[in-house]
Amino acid sequence: MSDLPPRPARSIATRTGDNGSTSLLYGQRVPKDHPQIEAVGALDELNAALGFAKATQPTGRDKAELERIQQELVAFMGEIACAETDTARHADSKFSKIDDAALTRVDSAVAAIEARQPKFDGWATPGANLHAAALDLARTAARRAERRVVGLAAHGKIVRPLLVQYLNRVSDMLWLLAREAESD
Repeated sequence: MSDLPPRPARSIATRTGDNGSTSLLYGQRVPKDHPQIEAVGALDELNAALGFAKATQPTGRDKAELERIQQELVAFMGEIACAETDTARHADSKFSKIDDAALTRVDSAVAAIEARQPKFDGWATPGANLHAAALDLARTAARRAERRVVGLAAHGKIVRPLLVQYLNRVSDMLWLLAREAESD
């Protein structure tokens, strides 16, 4: 008899990962340190870091762009979490996907921030204020996610080039937002 309390009928603790494995999107089991799981985890960390950046944003600032990126990251994670054999299934599914419009929107955001000419001299030393530091943490999470996603090719996962471009642009945008926030 177990000393554990009974689990509710619907519990987050499925215990299916107790052996060190987890599921890809359509159920294929892989080790928790599988490169795709590492990439999904890095994207999840970026999503959480964006949430922290939103929470530290000064009152009155628009959070819509950060929220939109968070929503797109969920779609991104789904695509990365597909086994290569399920890529066509995912492409044909109703799941949201990163598209050219998302990249164009982030490119436009980068251009808009650059047009405001945030001040920066050389490389930044993060930490001028809480919000700027939160944006820099999100930027470094974006770069880590980018490295994990790019690294999937060496493991046989084909990644649409648009996804890498999107992450690269998001990290550029976060760097610019952090520099802008340093002036607040």
